[in-house]
Amino acid sequence: MKHDADVVVAGGGPVGLMLACELALADVSVVVLERLTEVDTTIKAGAINTPSAEAFYRRGMLPGLAEVQRGAIEKFSSFLRQRQAAGATALKRPPKFAGHFAGIMLRGDLLDESDPDFDAAGPAGDVGLVPQEALERLLVARAAELGVDLRRGVHLTGLDAGEDGVTAHTSDGSLRAGWLVGCDGGRSTVRRLAGFPFPGTAPEITGHQAIVEMTGADALGAGWNWTDTGTYAHGPMPGRILTVEFDGPPADREAPVTAEELQTSLRHVSGVPDVTITKVHSATRFTDNARQVPDYRAGRVLLAGDAAHVHSPFGGQGLNLGIGDALNLGWKLAATVRGRAPEGLLDTYTAERHPIGAWVLEWTRAQVALMRPEPHARALRGVIAELAGSVDATTFFAKKISGVWQRYDLPGTHPLTSRSAPDLELSDGSRLADQLHGGQALLLDLVDDPELRKRALGYGDRVRLVTAACPRRPGLAGLLVRPDGCTAWAADVADVPADARDAAPAPLDELDAALRRWFGAPGTGTLEDAAAA
Repeated sequence: MKHDADVVVAGGGPVGLMLACELALADVSVVVLERLTEVDTTIKAGAINTPSAEAFYRRGMLPGLAEVQRGAIEKFSSFLRQRQAAGATALKRPPKFAGHFAGIMLRGDLLDESDPDFDAAGPAGDVGLVPQEALERLLVARAAELGVDLRRGVHLTGLDAGEDGVTAHTSDGSLRAGWLVGCDGGRSTVRRLAGFPFPGTAPEITGHQAIVEMTGADALGAGWNWTDTGTYAHGPMPGRILTVEFDGPPADREAPVTAEELQTSLRHVSGVPDVTITKVHSATRFTDNARQVPDYRAGRVLLAGDAAHVHSPFGGQGLNLGIGDALNLGWKLAATVRGRAPEGLLDTYTAERHPIGAWVLEWTRAQVALMRPEPHARALRGVIAELAGSVDATTFFAKKISGVWQRYDLPGTHPLTSRSAPDLELSDGSRLADQLHGGQALLLDLVDDPELRKRALGYGDRVRLVTAACPRRPGLAGLLVRPDGCTAWAADVADVPADARDAAPAPLDELDAALRRWFGAPGTGTLEDAAAA
């Protein structure tokens, strides 16, 4: 049966757009359905982590992110100036921010930046303050450049999935596609219609986040604050507030968030009776509902982002988790659509991403437990805060929050295998990230080794071959980097001795195995084909 598109993506937020862009890079036709007619301006995530920044860097989007970050820093400076003008003369710019755990601030001056996990991201490691709305706008523009068919004001109403494809019924008619991916949020229609189980823990808190205009805010503490009735945060942007109450979930999660509701919550949690909210610019309500589907795939229907897992926003993991899902799934689904995927490739999506999602759920549950306004949690919070004042603990928490700890369970013995590829500076003036802009895999020959390059024969349509030196890593012989930036194979010079090349040494055998595992059997082609890819 003829398809209207190779893939239909339900949900045009950052996750759905990122996935659509990855598919489009691989010449897969994709239609994105988004119920909203404009970019969602509701206040949500305020930052991205290192893996997300690396992902955008590897697709040439870092300059746009850096520009957004400059604006976010200026808003933070404006908040400090407002506080000082209101009489907070002792307020000082805090030390370099390294994240927070349950509202406990981590000081960047206590971070051990010599830790090797912080040494690989290159310029992407300097970008993080990117609000979700701004990121979505950048992705909308990129999707348009890549020819993605984004249909706004259209939502999914039903689906029929079979062995050879999926029919997506929408408010604007029906579409036939090979695959359907639900990137449609925590209350996913795709998840419900496809019958995915969604086990987890029920919500116990009510949280609000908003950008407002208010009077009487001078009495509010800046940053995170704990009281006998809950937790609240003020800043780091002008008018930004967050409240958390621990007496159960909201009565109506779907009801509009009003100024009265925000004001009541803020007064209750802060104990400041005169703070008055005069205008609401953006507001959202959240809980600590924590659930995850056991398998991200059911036949030709897949889930990514909040459609596959939900949790509280503490620690800022949600947006980043979804971007990681999209990056992991995109190239695997594209290879499957184009008939180039080795057996079982698409199944590695759940195998690799589910454990990271499960960790995030536990990470957020721990923070909720630590924030509770009761004596035992308060005592434990004091212990964690004291620990966080040390270099080792700050580095531990920062590695977790930043995402640089993330690894996939891949075969191979080299320390770089299974982790995000380091952003190597190459002798031709480029960096490794520059070589990944097109969304292809990369085989990097760093020692001008004909035997290593020979392994790329037949993969020119799937793997880009680059030969260049890396003066700052003279001991590294080569890397195989998947399209998502994960190192699938690496070897040092000592592991590929010149006098043993004719015997096909073990590291090059491992390279052969990695190429077949991720990109299938070699086809016909020349080294020139691979170098030109």
